[in-house]
Amino acid sequence: MTPPRVGVFGLLGSGNLGNDGSLEALLGHLRAARPDAVVDALCGGPEAVTERYGIPATRLHWYRGEYRTASRAGAVAGKGLGKLVDAVRTAAWVRRHDVVVVPGMGVLEATLPLRPWGFPYALFLLCAAGRLTGTPVALVGVGAAPIADRATRALVRRAARLAAYRSYRDEASRDAMRAMGVGTTRDAVHPDLAFALPAPAASPPAPPSAPPSGTVCVGVMDFHGGNDDRARAGEIHRRYVDGTTRLVRALVAEGRPVRLLTGDACDAAVVTAILDAVDSPLVTASGAASLAELTAEAAAADAVVATRYHNLVCALKAGTPTLSLSYAAKSDALMERMGLGAYRHPAREADAGRLLEQFRELERNAPELRRVLAERNATVSRQLHEFLTTLTDALFPAKSRTVKETA
Repeated sequence: MTPPRVGVFGLLGSGNLGNDGSLEALLGHLRAARPDAVVDALCGGPEAVTERYGIPATRLHWYRGEYRTASRAGAVAGKGLGKLVDAVRTAAWVRRHDVVVVPGMGVLEATLPLRPWGFPYALFLLCAAGRLTGTPVALVGVGAAPIADRATRALVRRAARLAAYRSYRDEASRDAMRAMGVGTTRDAVHPDLAFALPAPAASPPAPPSAPPSGTVCVGVMDFHGGNDDRARAGEIHRRYVDGTTRLVRALVAEGRPVRLLTGDACDAAVVTAILDAVDSPLVTASGAASLAELTAEAAAADAVVATRYHNLVCALKAGTPTLSLSYAAKSDALMERMGLGAYRHPAREADAGRLLEQFRELERNAPELRRVLAERNATVSRQLHEFLTTLTDALFPAKSRTVKETA
């Protein structure tokens, strides 16, 4: 049997720790289940992916300014030409593989600002190339959500239909795709791939009689609302930053150390704004560069307040009581799955007073919540192991398959 040639695809190595964590989880599984697999990537940050994970990688877009606003004629022409070149490049890359996997990102949603001719178009090219060349494209553990913009919805729906395999990280994602007209009868739902990453030991909780005094991790985000909130993005952002800053200031006033976490390079601006506004040695910024490091930060904390989806994953996986500043259905679904559905607050309406009330309730119930999280993590771990075993059988059948000829 010839070693399987596996391609991984997505906005990987571009500064988003959640995307990279999904890739890391998939690679860990592949190296255990199919150590003979030859893996490479078509991704946003090829240099970072090669350096961190040791696999060859190719840049996702031919035009390097793809995600910069095009205001000059040359930039507009470059983007237009890039769309044509990318169609050829993507098809040629896909054809070289036995299977292509899109690992665990929110590729079927527009919960953050998104243009149809950016990543949705790239995903459509990938799935169309897979269908044309006979290479199965697998969307594994991805997120989906209702999409109002017609062009974006059309590209996402078509891409999903062209994929040979689909699974989702929550029921809401599968429901969203069904509502968009994609048949989901054979599509699986399972915990987020990041739950397959190793978890550090949680810090021992404080004695029940002792008042909370340990570190609080606050995960922040450069949040401006979603794709449908562009008209009031500035207002949403100001309210979110103000509410989060007021929460941090209130915690500091109580003598609590606060550790600011991020999940994407763009979140650094919010960290700076909070540090400048609070100006206290009790507030520090984490330099975590991976989901493993974020999980370790969360495990060492008494409690976590977090916005980004994968900040929540890390905190819940660490078994630390967590309050979600929720910006999308995926966050709500995750909190429900882990038994903390009562501890949510809308990110678009961040209210420091209400946040502090919910946080104090979270800490009062911390011992019970830690027991709940331990039980839910054991269940999630078992479910994800069963799914990954099934995935291996689906992507790499036991019988030798005919290797595609390459020209």
